[in-house]
Amino acid sequence: MQNVMRKSWTEGPVATFLSASLKGISQVLLIENAFSGLLILLAITTSSLLLGIMTILSAFIGNIIGKIGGADENSINQGLFGYNSVLTGIALTLFLTGPYHWIIALIGAAIAAIFTAAMMHVMKSSGIPVLTIPFIVLSWLMLLASYRLKAFQLTPDLVPQDLSNWEVDMTGKADWVEGTFNGIGQIFFLHNTLSGVLLFVAVFWAGWKFGLYAIIGNFVALITSYLLGGEPHLIFMGLYGYNAILTIFAVSVVFKGKSHRFGPYLGIIGACLTVLLTASIATLLLPFGLPALTMPFVLSTWLLLAARKVLPRL
Repeated sequence: MQNVMRKSWTEGPVATFLSASLKGISQVLLIENAFSGLLILLAITTSSLLLGIMTILSAFIGNIIGKIGGADENSINQGLFGYNSVLTGIALTLFLTGPYHWIIALIGAAIAAIFTAAMMHVMKSSGIPVLTIPFIVLSWLMLLASYRLKAFQLTPDLVPQDLSNWEVDMTGKADWVEGTFNGIGQIFFLHNTLSGVLLFVAVFWAGWKFGLYAIIGNFVALITSYLLGGEPHLIFMGLYGYNAILTIFAVSVVFKGKSHRFGPYLGIIGACLTVLLTASIATLLLPFGLPALTMPFVLSTWLLLAARKVLPRL
């Protein structure tokens, strides 16, 4: 009787839904692991209780949209309808303000799941993964709506800036330890050392390759941005590291192709490329007051994965 009860508890519809939701959180890091998702949720909640609540609610919403829409059960259970919703919910919670910003964030999470489904269909024939493009485009559009719709109120941090008077700020000290943990933390918009530690535990739990490549990707981004003369406070806040980590995960671990010979090197190239893309995209968006989000990761990964279609030995 106890075995039957234990099995029903771990394999029932509620447990399946919770597992899919936690995987939706872990899929932000291209990881399919419910316990890693739980650790990531803990890392986010450690930094902000509100963000923790919005994270799990956004993951729930993404899965509910998938189920209501009749999506493939395997895709739902793998968390593929949750990760864009999670990122959208977190981003809009942080970048919007006002009494109803959390409602807008949850609505955005629902739209992100629909957008994800649409992009899955559009990109199916290309063999290129959707990644986080639904989150990026949707978040940008909803933030830009603030200039026309009073219900959308931007935080004071997102201020359009004039490039004609722009100057690089080289003040600030080098803190390599803080930069290491902030790099992975910024994937979830976190600037908290303990959260960074928990995120590293989450990726190592999913597999030693994820943990190793997280360290390598972040280190490559730190060194590259430092040698290229990046602004120290941006480098060590992790704003050059998070896209590099995601790119090396995608290219060297998750979508590594048939050849194991060039995978690690291609991932390192991709991590370096994200530094240049981060600087350029952030500059391009300054007049609009928009953050770069994970667009450097998407562009770098798409570029390298598409190149493999013509250069299969890579």
